[in-house]
Amino acid sequence: MPVIAVVDYDMGNLHSVCKGLEKAGATPHVTHCSQELAKADAIVLPGVGAFDPAVQHLRSRGLEQPIKDAIASGKPFLGICLGLQILFESSAEGTLPGLGIVPGKVCRFRSQPGLTIPHMGWNQLQLTQPKSPLWEHLPIDPWVYFVHSFYVEPTNPQVRAATVTHGDQTVTAAIAHDNLMAVQFHPEKSSNVGLQILSNFVAQVHEKVFA
Repeated sequence: MPVIAVVDYDMGNLHSVCKGLEKAGATPHVTHCSQELAKADAIVLPGVGAFDPAVQHLRSRGLEQPIKDAIASGKPFLGICLGLQILFESSAEGTLPGLGIVPGKVCRFRSQPGLTIPHMGWNQLQLTQPKSPLWEHLPIDPWVYFVHSFYVEPTNPQVRAATVTHGDQTVTAAIAHDNLMAVQFHPEKSSNVGLQILSNFVAQVHEKVFA
């Protein structure tokens, strides 16, 4: 089975992510070691919490450049929730620069009468890259689980792989470009659809490793 490094920087629900990856047929390995990121077949960057502490923790552990190197090398990479947002250049949530791997920014939902912020619970994806391997074997407009007050706004709309509508705002729910994939929702909390998404990612890793 492919070995997938799950990045530990004190900002993610590591147990749930690892359980999901195990069910999807991978061997997850929780690590904050740059050498182990380099040896792994793929990387998952989870995240729960605030933007500035997340990038601070990554940088204090010397993980920023290893993550950038892994993505540049073509290694399959999956960001989850905050692990999507910190790939961007900046965030309205904080003042520190993000990793800047994906051009764009992180924005806050606009307050509206009757609109709940954070956006929390089940919602439907609209797939804007329907042929992406990440979405294989999914139903049309699949339901997934969200918990977020901020959303990413990529400079290049072509990297947007799915959107979600909350109130009158339709925002990016996932991005995909070559080996880099990241989602705003929590696949590890999204029942069978989430497990299928993780299985699709693991299948891509398996194909690359054993091609």
